[in-house]
Order: sequence, then C-alpha cells, then structure tokens
Amino acid sequence: MIKAILIFNNHGKPRLIRFYEYFAEDVQQQIIRETFHLVSKRDDNVCNFLEGGSLIGGSDYKLIYRHYATLYFVFCVDSSESELGILDLIQVHYITLLYTYHLQVCYITLLYTYPLQVHFILQEVVMGGMVLETNMNEIVGQVELQNRMEKSEGGFSAAPARAVSAVKNINLPEMPRNINIGDINIKVPSLSPF
Repeated sequence: MIKAILIFNNHGKPRLIRFYEYFAEDVQQQIIRETFHLVSKRDDNVCNFLEGGSLIGGSDYKLIYRHYATLYFVFCVDSSESELGILDLIQVHYITLLYTYHLQVCYITLLYTYPLQVHFILQEVVMGGMVLETNMNEIVGQVELQNRMEKSEGGFSAAPARAVSAVKNINLPEMPRNINIGDINIKVPSLSPF
C-alpha cells in the first residue's frame, strides 16, 4: 500500500503532498524534511529505492523516487508493493499523463499553471493508497470529463457569483416588520443585502 506521495523541488519545498495515513501536521513536516534529506543527498547514478526514514515507518517502508529536472517524485510504500511497479507508475504513467496534458514537469507548472489537473490525474491513478487505474486511455477520459464539467459550471471562480444569483432568485414571503411576543415588541430592521 502507498503510504504517502510527496513531490518537492530541489530546495525541499513541497509542491504536492498526499498522505494516505493520518499524521499530525508537525509530523508531516518532519517527514517531508527527512524524506528530502534522504533523497536529495543521493547521486543520480544510484538506485531509486531506499529504506524509509525513521518517521515514516523505518525499514518496513521504502522510498521510491524519480528526479526530473527540478522536482523529486517520491512514493513511500510498504513491503507489499513492488519497487519496479511503483517506479513504472511514476515514470510511465504519472509523468506521461502530465506530458499528455502538455504539463511541463517542473514546479511552476505544478504550483501555478495547472494545479487542479495535477491533482485530478493523481486521484485517477491512486486513491486511498491503492493503485486503482493504470489504463492511460481511461485516465485521460476521466480527467477530460472532469475538465468539461468544470468548464460547463464556470469553474471554481464563478461559484460566488452563482451563489449570489441563487439567493436573489429565492422567493421568500414578505418579512414581518414588527414581532409581538407577549410584553416584548421587536422592530425588525430592513435586511435587504441587495
């Protein structure tokens, strides 16, 4: 099972973090620092597998990573996962899918240009720590469907405007101006937000 997926740049700044097991926020930050320290000090010509750090589970867990340009893609997995299978998942599936959407594999793309597509693609491949889908055509189809739904709804930025228009169109009965409850007399001010 996949315990965590971490993508960070050459300076150790996280660009995508996905933990599939609960860790407190401070422990997550320590895991990211320790993982970056373990992975970044390795030469480019050595194996892409190493034992997990002390915080992530020790020798029972493995860190499987690939270094592309300015980014490290690190998958922390338990002993039941195949190292070569996860390396193939990173290299052949995830990176290829990012290139399918013309996403350059660099931190600017992940952070600024297409952050939602990066998450959509990852969610189609891995969910709950399990690899769900490796068929590239199926993944591309689902991400395209998600993009079409987002565009037809006007995207996330149009949500506040749609909410205001929905409130304006609600047919409410006339607000009472005076409320009398026994000896208490309450005057209701005009509450028109529009």
